[in-house]
Amino acid sequence: MRLRAVEGIPEIVEGDDIGGMLDELDQPAATEVVVIASTIVSKAEGRGRCLDEYEASRRARAIADRLNRRDGGERDPRFAQAVLAESEELIIEDPFLLSATHFGHIGVNAGIDRTNLPEDADILLMPANPMDSAQRIHNQLQHSPPVIISDTSGRPFRRGQRGVAIGWAGIPATRDWRGYRDRRGKVLQVTVEAVVDELASAANLVTGESDEGRPVVYVEDWYQGPFEGDDELFRPIETDFVRQALREWEFDQPSAGD
Repeated sequence: MRLRAVEGIPEIVEGDDIGGMLDELDQPAATEVVVIASTIVSKAEGRGRCLDEYEASRRARAIADRLNRRDGGERDPRFAQAVLAESEELIIEDPFLLSATHFGHIGVNAGIDRTNLPEDADILLMPANPMDSAQRIHNQLQHSPPVIISDTSGRPFRRGQRGVAIGWAGIPATRDWRGYRDRRGKVLQVTVEAVVDELASAANLVTGESDEGRPVVYVEDWYQGPFEGDDELFRPIETDFVRQALREWEFDQPSAGD
């Protein structure tokens, strides 16, 4: 497998045709997987916002006040309102905002970015429907290669961030190994590989995290055509026992003597 960044991508602005731009700069083959950072998709879709567009609700003000009292910060309640607007559910409100977005992704602050912003914007929202965005770019590209829209997020139980898929098209999200046998002949019963997450994470090693200017990566010599899997990447609440537990969890600040 080989990963290579597309060079020469300009600063993306609202209305840009990402698919047409990639075909012109470095046309991907049908067998390559195109991994695109969500930041440029959001910029092309006009998802930059000014905080003045948000009127903080009572809940948003209470959230900001509580967090500021806890650590002496200066959080803007309008930012909390933006998180609320982009969330289907706030799973945790303290000591940070962990939200489930309207399209199913769970992350801190609804994935709202405050770096690498468009001009005259205070924040950058995630694409409103990353699956639709991925499908549109997949259809626009001349050879219709698989497309993954990626974002970085933290991980429970581990430090640091890694790339994850938030939208994809032309490729199943998972590869189902159930029913296959291991090297000793034992039948696999629970192994479902999150392929699009693995590819997003690999591509993140190439795109970088700061001012590299490499928001698109082509994955070569990996995709071998359709394989058995499905698009059920986000765990449904009925089987997401961690999310169910977090709904009942309350954070207590340790005392000085603890």
